[in-house]
Amino acid sequence: MSNNVENPLDAKDSDAALAYAEERRENIKDFVRTNPDYYISQFDHIGENANFTPTLNIMAGLFGPIWFGARGLWSWALPFLILEMLAFVQIFRGLFGDLAADAFARIASIENTLDLRRQQLAAALESGSSKVDVYKRTVEALEDAIGGIREEAVALSEQGVTIALIGLIILLTSKAIQAIVANWALEARFSDWLSDRTIRSSLPVPNIIFSALFVTLIISAAVFHYSFPGKFVILSNFPTNPEYRLFSIAKVESFFSFCVANGEIVFDFITYGIRLLLDALELAFVTTPWIVIASLIVVLTWLTAGIRTAVWSGAFLSYMGLLGFWEKAMTTLALLGTAACLSIVIGIPLGMFCARRRRFYSFIQPIMDFMQTMPAFVFMIPVIAFFGTGKPAAVVTTMIFGGTPVVRLTVLGLRGVPDSVREAAISFGANKWYLLTRVDLPLASPSIRAGINQTIMLSLAMVVVASLIGAKGLGEDVLEALQYANVGQGILAGFSILFCAMILDRIVQGKRK
Repeated sequence: MSNNVENPLDAKDSDAALAYAEERRENIKDFVRTNPDYYISQFDHIGENANFTPTLNIMAGLFGPIWFGARGLWSWALPFLILEMLAFVQIFRGLFGDLAADAFARIASIENTLDLRRQQLAAALESGSSKVDVYKRTVEALEDAIGGIREEAVALSEQGVTIALIGLIILLTSKAIQAIVANWALEARFSDWLSDRTIRSSLPVPNIIFSALFVTLIISAAVFHYSFPGKFVILSNFPTNPEYRLFSIAKVESFFSFCVANGEIVFDFITYGIRLLLDALELAFVTTPWIVIASLIVVLTWLTAGIRTAVWSGAFLSYMGLLGFWEKAMTTLALLGTAACLSIVIGIPLGMFCARRRRFYSFIQPIMDFMQTMPAFVFMIPVIAFFGTGKPAAVVTTMIFGGTPVVRLTVLGLRGVPDSVREAAISFGANKWYLLTRVDLPLASPSIRAGINQTIMLSLAMVVVASLIGAKGLGEDVLEALQYANVGQGILAGFSILFCAMILDRIVQGKRK
């Protein structure tokens, strides 16, 4: 006896299959709104095959990106818009454009120089100067250049028909492709719409108007700009006013002056706190005998990442010591440790707070994006204004650049804790503190550890940049090598920074095998 159960939808004449087909037709009608019978037949044809099924949509071929945009298929509309823009530019350039405009502009520039050289030649002939031959050769060279450019301009003018034909071929090809893939793309969007009815459907009039205006604006601007270069200045130069920039600069400078004048106590307090931790770490790393520090690092690496990694750590430390980078490497670790410790101490509690408060996290997320994407040399300017130059300013700069990953990954780890696990703990009487310390944090620890690792690595990447504002350490050697093109010193100091990063990475992320 067979255990196979027949799917009622496989029998096309069954009541279930007929009901499903009727429901599908109604859904298609509700989705497309226009010409439903056509799209029902096309979607059924496409649905019969799992692979791409070519069909022909005349309206999509005629209106191109406007049709795709109005249907909400902007991922298709934009590439086709670029193709059609290129095609129309070629057609209009070939038929109506001034192809030789650039050549004639060069001729005009050379003619101005030629007039000057002719005057110099005439003056030299009158005075009997010894530079007559030089001026003659210069004039002849300029005249030859003008002649060559004129020939080039004539050749460009004769290429108009060819350029227009190439544009027409591109346009027709683009239209054909759009007509063929339109129904397939729309059917895929229909499948998504069945599971998510918030997806835009049908052809709303505002969407049609927006799509038409957008496509027309883009194509028209490109056609006029490339076909008639220089005639529409607004297309080449953004309408700006120097007064806007001067006003903005003045406002920014007044804001920072106000902050510096009124926040001196706050900035001094932050500097004092950073200096205390930094001096303590420098005392521990720099003044402690090298054999103690090296032994501790090797043993710590062995405990966390295994004996093999410990051997490599010992080799890296030997490299830094034998080449004379030991003291500067320890200074770098003190600077890095200060920035990383402060970032972690601030970042993990902040991430824990944001994990359960989505609104607050959505508020600080743009701030963290700003901290990560803004170039370091830009946010160094206000840091120097607030804290001056030196190691505290370098620590603050490093914290801004490298402090965000620990927040993001802490939030990610805590939000990734299964709700079922938390509910089970609560059902057994777990309070909030127990839930946080015994459930959430242990389960989120891999993600939090990855955040700590990324913060340390990004902080170490700021070593060279921080040396620009007075931070000592290995970055100073690299900066000096850049200034004097000392390749050897720069490479050796760079390897020291690399080895420090590798050791710290293994200590934080490594697990003993």
